[in-house]
Amino acid sequence: MGMKFHLFNRERGNKMKAAVFVEPGKMEVREVARPQLEKDTDAIIRIVRACVCGSDLWWFRGISKREANTLVGHEAIGVVEEVGSAVTDIKAGDFVIVPFTHGCGHCAACRAGFDGNCLNMEGEGNAGYQGEYLRFTNANWALVKIPGQPDDYSDDMLNSLLTLADVLATGYHAAKTAEVKAGDTVVVMGDGAVGLCGVIAAKLLGVERIIAMSRHADRQALAREFGATDIISERGDEAVEKVFRLTDGAGADAVLECVGTEQSVDTATKIARPGAIVGRVGVPQKAEMNTNNLFWKNIGLRGGIASVTTYDKEVLLDAVLNETIQPGKVFTKRFALNQIQQAYEAMDKREAIKSLVIVSQ
Repeated sequence: MGMKFHLFNRERGNKMKAAVFVEPGKMEVREVARPQLEKDTDAIIRIVRACVCGSDLWWFRGISKREANTLVGHEAIGVVEEVGSAVTDIKAGDFVIVPFTHGCGHCAACRAGFDGNCLNMEGEGNAGYQGEYLRFTNANWALVKIPGQPDDYSDDMLNSLLTLADVLATGYHAAKTAEVKAGDTVVVMGDGAVGLCGVIAAKLLGVERIIAMSRHADRQALAREFGATDIISERGDEAVEKVFRLTDGAGADAVLECVGTEQSVDTATKIARPGAIVGRVGVPQKAEMNTNNLFWKNIGLRGGIASVTTYDKEVLLDAVLNETIQPGKVFTKRFALNQIQQAYEAMDKREAIKSLVIVSQ
């Protein structure tokens, strides 16, 4: 989800440190130009904490293409340093969630609750959150104020607040678009941070039967802690058979697809009961996928880019602050910014569920 901040603009005075994608498998921290306000709707954020996303691994692994020597990252919390003249609801010194979405708050998409598809979003998207400073567009509405300052919160709470920039809202989006409700049996596909947050979301929305698909003991344990009642470690046809055994042959009332591979989408279609909805938030890994099977079972396919600001303001920030949920537990390893290579490798090798990056205190 990417503005490409190109590097090495030596004419700009101030410098900062930021993570840079060099080539597949190789990250570096370099000194680059510190961003400046460019529009009256911008804000400059001093990043406190950032993290590595599962979607970052696709270009780190060379599966998808990314231009070399570009800044990276799209999840952070930080403190506002400076705002443009049109930014009136956010001010310098505010502690904020820095979503990967940049909703304006007033276009048709934002008013409908789909700020992830804001019609006034800058064309190139966004990146650069894994650095000391960030230029954030559409700052007035998109940034989400956190009461107080970073020093007011525990380490665990800061981690949970960080999930509000992407993974918690994305897991919640899967659940909301799948229209999960109390009494449903929900299957969550994917045991990364987004899938685990999908378990949290289903529980938050009142679901009592949550089947998590996971092959890894540490992730299975966290899924159960978050509210999963059943674990399926099999894949493909074996997984389908097990879902039907657990649901007395009916299939799932809703499926949260948090992977994005062709196999995962195919399995989601097979395990859903007739009339169910698949909430899909896994970034698609193939240009085209066969969706004809949806027709024959009256299955709905929804989902997409999460409505981060909308969900954070309506539900999720309060749920985190009240400690109703503790999504920060998805961060199982921490790194300093200058350890960015290790942060990516830990997730690539599945040594970490999600890598936390401490940028400043």
